[in-house]
Amino acid sequence: MSKKTASVNYGLEKIFSGAQDFLPLLGTDYVEFYVGNAKQAAHFYKTAFGFQSHAYRGLETGATDAVSYVLTQDKIKLMLTTPLHSKSSINNHIVKHGDGVKVIALWVEDARKAYEETTKRGAKSYKKPTVEKDEFGEVVSAGIYTYGETVHLFVERKNYKGTFLPGFQKWESDYNPPTAGLKYIDHMVGNVGWNQMNKWVKFYEDVMGFVNFLSFDDKQIHTEYSALMSKVMSNGNGRIKFPINEPAEGKKRSQIEEYLDFYEGAGVQHIAIATDDIVKTVSQLKANGIEFLSTPPEAYYKAVPGRLEEHNHELKEDIEKLKSLGIMIDADEEGYLLQIFTKPLEDRPTLFFEIIQRMGAKGFGAGNFKALFESIEREQEKRGTL
Repeated sequence: MSKKTASVNYGLEKIFSGAQDFLPLLGTDYVEFYVGNAKQAAHFYKTAFGFQSHAYRGLETGATDAVSYVLTQDKIKLMLTTPLHSKSSINNHIVKHGDGVKVIALWVEDARKAYEETTKRGAKSYKKPTVEKDEFGEVVSAGIYTYGETVHLFVERKNYKGTFLPGFQKWESDYNPPTAGLKYIDHMVGNVGWNQMNKWVKFYEDVMGFVNFLSFDDKQIHTEYSALMSKVMSNGNGRIKFPINEPAEGKKRSQIEEYLDFYEGAGVQHIAIATDDIVKTVSQLKANGIEFLSTPPEAYYKAVPGRLEEHNHELKEDIEKLKSLGIMIDADEEGYLLQIFTKPLEDRPTLFFEIIQRMGAKGFGAGNFKALFESIEREQEKRGTL
């Protein structure tokens, strides 16, 4: 977050101390995608991103409505779920939205209390507290709806020693390609409709006790053609961060409008995944066939020293190497960060991944916004959707 592009209070501990503690979150438990073919999608995420086989639920385990493959890499768990018949509500979700994120599961100490506290504050119930058991113990889960058809599922697993969840078996596979150095989910971004951002900011504040610690308007996030507005919500300990985007008026159609059109509603736009060595990770992902947005122009990299300011001496990476990979650089009062964005992972221009390495910085790369969005617009122009 460049000091020149956004006004931010970085006393995060002070900000987070204002967050209500009625919903303590321990971290992200897993993210569930609804997809058209989970077997093939699992192979893609293993081959392209270096995820490993972890757990499975399907006909062989007694499930008759859907099949799920669980992949893991360090602290990240992805569940890929496909319906087994046409009348499934999962199928309806896929027909409308395409492949995308349905469930953001949050790890909690007490799922019943999390459900009670959020529903009494106005959350719409998705799933009442449910206990699932097997020989390894029990898991309690409960869920609420957030924007669109997206769900937050509270998962309490303190009394469970199994591989993943009851009903799943360990997924043994001879094919487990090398990991790509992906560590954990840094943040997840939601796109909502026109004039809906503040509604969902209030939802996270009132219903989940989050705080808004960063805000960007269309004066900060714009190009010659399009603009958007964004607010970053965080829970009290700062482990869970959900930026929320909405479109803003521009000469042409913004990336948020394109997403809303093709996803047919609000949903998760991208998942930012942290790495400790972005050069190594991105080099491997490119070799695996992952496509990233086009490299910013030469002028962008020439301006990097001015963007880093007092953090220039801290930069450990070679700028020419970063440029060759298309990795962007930004800084704030706390340090610098490196980030890059994939092209959409589906045929619909909806979900994509961000790879991020934080070298002290707490922001989200506001100094990169213009270069990033111009790169996205070049892709939109190719698709005829700008």
